[in-house]
Amino acid sequence: MMLESFCFKGFHPAPRKREGYRMKQWLKKRKARGFTLVELLIVIVIIGILAGSLLLVMGSGTDKANATKVVSDMRTLKAAMLMYYADNNTFVVSGDKIKELETYLDREPAAPGLGDYSLETTEAEPVYIVFTKKDENISDGFWKRLKEMKESAGLIISGDENIVRMKVSN
Repeated sequence: MMLESFCFKGFHPAPRKREGYRMKQWLKKRKARGFTLVELLIVIVIIGILAGSLLLVMGSGTDKANATKVVSDMRTLKAAMLMYYADNNTFVVSGDKIKELETYLDREPAAPGLGDYSLETTEAEPVYIVFTKKDENISDGFWKRLKEMKESAGLIISGDENIVRMKVSN
């Protein structure tokens, strides 16, 4: 009743449209049409760039992880050799050399797909722990990471990058 008192004869105020009504209308039309070719191409290019950068980051991370594992295994073998020396007053010089260190190791050092560990020992010369490359397809990033760790880990890397040595004794 109150509304009628303010209205002229035959005139009624228009109902207020809800806010965002036009936006909803536009979105309905937009959804009906789908995506344009340009929009799809842009999304595909962005996904490609992200995937490429992810592969680069993961590849270098794998190389560093493998190099760190090799250095860690060599340090573990060095510690085992020094404990063996402390108990026996001599370095391991016989037969299957790494097997003799099993009692001093918490795990067997292994670098599957990368290479093998061995010991170079004689009575007169220095004792070395040796990592020998097994696979010719080891990436250059692996050797680059080992070279970066060379000084801090006390590594000796052969010129042809097939063998890495760590000195245990003089």
